[in-house]
Amino acid sequence: MARVAIIGGGPAGYEAALVAAQLGAEVTLVEATGAGGACVLADCVPSKTFIAASNVLTEIHESTSMGVGAVDTTIDAKAVNARVRRLAGQQSGDIAGKLAAAGVEVVHGRGTLLDNQINYVHRIRIAPVDGEPFDLDCDVVLVATGATPRTLPSAPTDGERILSWRQLYDLDELPEHLVVVGSGVTGAEFASAYLAMGSRVTLISSRDRVMPHEDAEAAETVGKVFEQRGMDIRNHSRAAAARRVGDGVEVELDDGTVVEGSHVLICVGSTPNSDDLGLHSYGVKLDERGNLPVDKVSRTNVPGVYAAGDVTGVHALASVAAMQGRIAIWHALGEAVRPLKLANVAANVFTDPELASVGVSQSEVDSGRVDCRSVMLPFTSNPRAKMVDRTEGFVKMFARSASGIVAGGVVVGSRASELITPIALAVEQRLTVEQLARTLTIYPSQSGSITEAARQLMQY
Repeated sequence: MARVAIIGGGPAGYEAALVAAQLGAEVTLVEATGAGGACVLADCVPSKTFIAASNVLTEIHESTSMGVGAVDTTIDAKAVNARVRRLAGQQSGDIAGKLAAAGVEVVHGRGTLLDNQINYVHRIRIAPVDGEPFDLDCDVVLVATGATPRTLPSAPTDGERILSWRQLYDLDELPEHLVVVGSGVTGAEFASAYLAMGSRVTLISSRDRVMPHEDAEAAETVGKVFEQRGMDIRNHSRAAAARRVGDGVEVELDDGTVVEGSHVLICVGSTPNSDDLGLHSYGVKLDERGNLPVDKVSRTNVPGVYAAGDVTGVHALASVAAMQGRIAIWHALGEAVRPLKLANVAANVFTDPELASVGVSQSEVDSGRVDCRSVMLPFTSNPRAKMVDRTEGFVKMFARSASGIVAGGVVVGSRASELITPIALAVEQRLTVEQLARTLTIYPSQSGSITEAARQLMQY
């Protein structure tokens, strides 16, 4: 029986543990916070739960054009945050139940590699939160320790006025004026949510638009909606420092401008949790940022030691982390496995409107790196979008010029996270636009724009 040790219980770790148990391995999972890790307890699940509450408010506030009188709404920040934490705890409990049912031994504590590998048997030292440390020998080690919000020396977080995104749910009241530093995915999501909740929001963006790494047309569309709803976006600005002043904060920009607010949220990326794991002494290579480089089957440079999730520096998505973890175990235990294809990964930004994408990008097409034809259909022409008065956004689809195979797509709009799935399926299964176009869709539906885009891309 193979012995597998997994350090970290987030999506990469717990999905890997379930696969290993299914394949008959003896599995020990070491997690410091709780089943599901920070993703479930502090990051992805809480943030998307909070955003779901903000989306309800957007629909209420924008219902007057449909002939529905908007009622006065009150926001109970304590109740919203209590629900966020309750659902995160429930999800963690569900995961713990799955692990127990599968026979996975879960240790609440921390694990460290010991530098005395003998005949490819790896030894880790486990330090439980309650109890004495002990050593465990295993055949396979998976490092899945995730990442931590990056902080700025000139803006140290205090959990009260200067915040990381993990500290937002401790607030008793909504920020009167939230200054968000960083306009990437996380910054844009929270800026969108708090704006809908009724906070004044100033978004500090160092680039010429929000979400600079996303499709340009899509990001510009979302940015325009933000501004129409009253968000103050400071493009080409960079925060030099943030400090508390009385009952508020001051954010100093590089050009000397000072932005005042009640709270400031720092969203400037993450730092991999790769310290204090014994990696250096064990010979596991790390890059200059502290990530663990892995190949397409999640192997590090040390045989038998794998890594998955945010600690690897690959796409910071729970779906990617989970697949990396599964692939690692399938490979380690001798199962047939398909290497991870990052080009086929669907991603979504949970702003309102949402922004989803998969496959090739507009920049790849424009530069000539990929030979594709494309079409973009605005939701202003979609009957369902008009009925629900959510016409902001569009469907964009790319098809390879020679074969007509669907190569990628972008969706901006309400529930884009759901609408991207048929395009992602077409990319993964190498469907042609003709095959997609001949698929019947519900009328009226926003998904009808997907098959309409495919019809426009067909070459008769």
